[in-house]
Parts: sequence; structure tokens; C-alpha cells
Amino acid sequence: MKYFPLLSLIFFSMILWGKKLPAEYYSGGETTVFIENNKAFSRPLANISPKTLRHHSIGNSFFNQNWIEAPASTTGRDGLGPLFNARSCSACHTNDGKGRPLMNGVNKLGMVTRISIPGRADDGGPLGDPRYGTQLSDFALPTLEPEARIRIKYTRTLTKFANQESFFLRKPELVVTNLSMGPLSDEIRFSNRLAPPVHGMGLIDALADETILSFADPDDRDGDGISGRPNTVWDREKGKKGLGRFGWKASQATLKQQVADAFLNDIGITSGLHPREALSPYQHETLALGTHKDGATPEASDKIIDRVTTYLATIAPPARRQIEEDGVQRGEKIFHQIKCASCHIPEMVTRPDASLPELASQTIRPYSDFLLHDMGPRLADGRQDFEASGREWRTPPLWGIGLQHVVSRHSFFLHDGRAQNVIEAILWHGGEGQDSCDQFVALPRDDKEALFEFLNSL
Repeated sequence: MKYFPLLSLIFFSMILWGKKLPAEYYSGGETTVFIENNKAFSRPLANISPKTLRHHSIGNSFFNQNWIEAPASTTGRDGLGPLFNARSCSACHTNDGKGRPLMNGVNKLGMVTRISIPGRADDGGPLGDPRYGTQLSDFALPTLEPEARIRIKYTRTLTKFANQESFFLRKPELVVTNLSMGPLSDEIRFSNRLAPPVHGMGLIDALADETILSFADPDDRDGDGISGRPNTVWDREKGKKGLGRFGWKASQATLKQQVADAFLNDIGITSGLHPREALSPYQHETLALGTHKDGATPEASDKIIDRVTTYLATIAPPARRQIEEDGVQRGEKIFHQIKCASCHIPEMVTRPDASLPELASQTIRPYSDFLLHDMGPRLADGRQDFEASGREWRTPPLWGIGLQHVVSRHSFFLHDGRAQNVIEAILWHGGEGQDSCDQFVALPRDDKEALFEFLNSL
């Protein structure tokens, strides 16, 4: 490293003098790392043990490897497809950060298109299209055809707010062509999803259900217009319903399940949790699967799934920056004043019996309640996901948001990247977020700038 970022210099100087930074700097409690370059979302927990670090490193290798078609000489790393969106986890999570949306007709890795029709699957989740299942794959093994060609067109739409101020926002339009297996259902619902950053996921997994549920107010009994509610989903490991906390609609109950689901749907890799290929019954009948046959040994062993889960569980959130500057402190007050903190909860504590001791009893500052909120018709995808309606989305955590452009080399926000910056992300808020959006629009310019300073410090 040719230089240390300013915060790192301050941090090490204070250690030298036996002092500690104010608690607010430590986004992940004792797990927090002080780094501001493009690896800010990729560092292991600051308090990681040597044994856990070894497992972290092994998981990292599987996270970054390109999977190949079976059979191959490297039997521990084959099994790709038959249909897939990427060859590796890191292809979508570059530098462990957020994926890029489709741009200018170019299919960028890091976005997937979920599909479903009205109704529920046997586990209560989305009901897949009869031919294409629940996710469109735009890549396939050489002997097969991709399911579809996926592109996005953007149109600029003029949006007016309560004070009559207007802004141009870009609205995405999905274009699906080259369908290889016939037409989609007339009732099809689409939802484009960007790969989210993966730092701090172990700390989220270490939150007690009771902690998350304590933020819920489904009937809005306090009358503040915010009625966050949990998503009840299927926990595959336990074989029963559980609290959803991962994914854009909180549709995964545990980090391990999130990992296994991504292996299956994004890369076409089966596992103990998902022993069957992610294919519709129609595809099972019509595709020549070759070595990809259900009932065979899972392509990703339990050990691989466990090591990748440990890797993701032990990526640290980066420290906050410049929190003692006047503009940041003023912006934080505005953040609370316009009720952003009603959903983006600043602080909570992980449970003492976390799966790893490094994650236990940590005071963390993710700025999320991990609940579902109705975000209004403009952000609606119309696609039900367990208990989540087509208008509901999980509150995304904000820790690290000020470093996204450094890590991921872009500033696109929201589930499909339609917002080109933080301003547009706020302006798209509707439903339960509409009042905060209107209050933001009405702020004087200096207050807006102070709010941006605060968000960039996270």
C-alpha cells in the first residue's frame, strides 16, 4: 500500500497514544475495519481468530473461483449450469460490493431478473412461470440456449412533489427477447435485482429475531405513518417458517440459506439445501441435462457451502468517517428530523450466542430495521415474495454507503439501480417513505448538503 487513508492514520495515531475513537466510528463494534480504498468491503473482521481466518480464506477462494461444466478433472469445482447468470459469486459482487445495472444495452453482471406468476409455491414463496421458473438465465452451457436476452431501456420522467418542485427521474423498462422455450405466462411479473454488497452479513445473521421484531409496527399504532413488518419465509435448514432478513424483500431466513440459494439460481450449483436444479418441470422434460441430473451428489458440498457462509459472515463493515465535523453532525440531526431513522435504525446489539464468538454481543450501526415497508406504486414490482407484497421492500442497511463509489465504481442505488445517486434514491421513496421524501425536497440547500455529508460518512 502506497499510502494510508486519513482515517487510518488517525486511528493508528490514537492507538499509539492509548486512545480510542468515539463509539460511533465503529459500525460493526469490535469487528469494524478502518479502511477506505476499494477493498473496504472485503476485509475480515478486525477481531477474527486465526482458526476463523483460515475458514474465511478458504471460503474466499470458492467465492472468487469460476465454476466449470461437469464432468471435469477438478471435480470439486465443476457443475456449472446448465442455465446460469454468472460463473462465480464475485462476478456479480465485484470487490464484495454492489452489482451494476444493465447500461446502454450492455448486459452487466450483477443484476438478475426474477419472475413469477400470481399464487404461491409449496413453501409459500413465489410461484414460477410454467416454462421458465422463478429467474431468467441469460447464459447456458454450450449445448444449450440461454433462456432469454435481457436488456433495459430508461426513460426520463418528470416527477412533482408536495411543494410543486419537479425532478427528472429515470424509469427502467425491461426488454426481454430471444425466449428459447416459448412465451412467458400472460400473468408474468418481473423484478430486476442488483447484487447487494456483502459486508456485515454475519452481524445481521447474529441479530436475535426479537431485536428485529421489536422495530415492527404493522398496524402503525404510534401513528407516525411507518408500519414496518416482518417477512415470514421458509427456513430450509429447520424445515419450518422463520423470520426473513436477507434479500431485497427479506426472503431468506439465514445467511447459509442465502448462500445456497445464490449458488443454485445464479450459478446453477446444487447443494444439500437445494439438491434439485433450478429448472421448471417443463425444462426437466425438454432439456438434455447430461450430467446435470437430480438425485446425484450435490455439486457444492456441505463444506463448500459452510466455508462460503463463513467467508460472508466474517467480512467486516467499514468504519464511519468525519463524524465530528459540523456538517456531518448537522446532517445526522436532519436525518432524524425528517424521519429517515424510523426505518434506517441506527443502532442495535447482536445476540450473545452468535454462531461465531467474534460476532456475539456487538453494538452495530447498520442503519436498517430489516423489515418490509410499503414504498408506494412507483417502486412496486407487483411480485409477491412470501409475505412481501409487490409494493414492499426490506430496508437496506446504509453502512458503507459513502464508500460504494470507491468499491464498486458507481453510485447507482435501489433494488434495480434506477437511482443514479443518493438524491434520486430519496426522491423515489413513496408510500411509507413519502413524508420523508417531501420533507427532504422542502429542505434548504444547505440542509440537503449537510444530509449528504452525513450519508457519506456512513
